Amino acid sequence: MNPDKMKKLLKYVVADIIQNKIVLVYTALLLIISLSVFNLENSAAKGLLSLLNIILILVPLICIIFSTIYMYNSAEFIELLVSQPLKRRTIWLSLFCGLATSLSIAYFIGVGIPILIYHADATGFIMIITGLFLTVVFVSIALLSASLTRDKAKGIGLSISFWLYFSLIFDALVLFLLFQFQDYPLENIMVALSFLNPIGLSRVQILLQMDISALMGYTGAIFRDFFGNSAGIILSYVGLTAWVIVPLLISLRKFKSKDL
Repeated sequence: MNPDKMKKLLKYVVADIIQNKIVLVYTALLLIISLSVFNLENSAAKGLLSLLNIILILVPLICIIFSTIYMYNSAEFIELLVSQPLKRRTIWLSLFCGLATSLSIAYFIGVGIPILIYHADATGFIMIITGLFLTVVFVSIALLSASLTRDKAKGIGLSISFWLYFSLIFDALVLFLLFQFQDYPLENIMVALSFLNPIGLSRVQILLQMDISALMGYTGAIFRDFFGNSAGIILSYVGLTAWVIVPLLISLRKFKSKDL
């Protein structure tokens, strides 16, 4: 992999995405929501809690849909790059890094800066870092969706399905499992299942830091009982890192073998 060629390609992708109207609107929307939440609530802590749902629901949705659409709209550009003396690995990683960097900048401006202004403590920093992780995770999942099918409508539908599963369906399935097997000790199974959902891991990570046991849910309570705050946060970061790497490697493998 040629670092110079990747650097040039990365700069082009970042510059292209940052100028995109959707990204500009996304940044402005996050900024308006963040500032409104902090100014409407009595305390910065309540504002941070209100902002949590935005980070866990809106950020993954926008990131995965925008990244998927961008990949399909860039199909001709990608074909042109493949015809050049560039390795497919360099092309794919440049596109991923460009999307992840641009959307991370948008998130930091829209959410990170207001948090630093109103709640610049350990909890605020954890929320910023977790949101950045979620951004990169769902960019990675978007690239996986785009690599699985050539059809744009199917790819976008697949991305939305991933988001629905992680944000809504997964928790419903876990609750169903708990009710069906409530007479059995499921603590270790619940810990294992927690790593299968990046949004759930992020929620646990933030709520452990905020020390709000009543809002943590069953999964978060198990993290607290078994690992405590520090260990639970470290394990969550390991899980989120895996959620970035695994989909990206699968999509890269698909892209290398794809006949364009």
